[in-house]
Amino acid sequence: MGVFTFICKESGDEWSAKQHKGDLEASASCTYDLQRKLVQAALASDSSGAVQSSFSYVTPSSAVFQVIIGGGGGGFVGGGAAAAAPSGGAAAAQAAPAEEKKEEKEESDDDLGLSLFD
Repeated sequence: MGVFTFICKESGDEWSAKQHKGDLEASASCTYDLQRKLVQAALASDSSGAVQSSFSYVTPSSAVFQVIIGGGGGGFVGGGAAAAAPSGGAAAAQAAPAEEKKEEKEESDDDLGLSLFD
């Protein structure tokens, strides 16, 4: 699995990007073309699997672009920690009993004293 992080900056009418820890670089006239070039550069270095990418603006003229290659191709890649489920009897004690659904009688026009066919 390869993770490539790029720092992107706009200068005039051109966007340029340099890999955070590495030698990969690219430039283009728009962010879309820049992203395509960076993905191709990352794939040239590591073509071991599926490709995921994310582009996030930091300011209107700078951004961070990340390319992830490989890694199983599923699930969320990002920050945050998942809450651990309680184990043993605590899990059973926390499980709420299933609530019975009340059957609600639909109101009809007759209940309101109105009828469509009167």
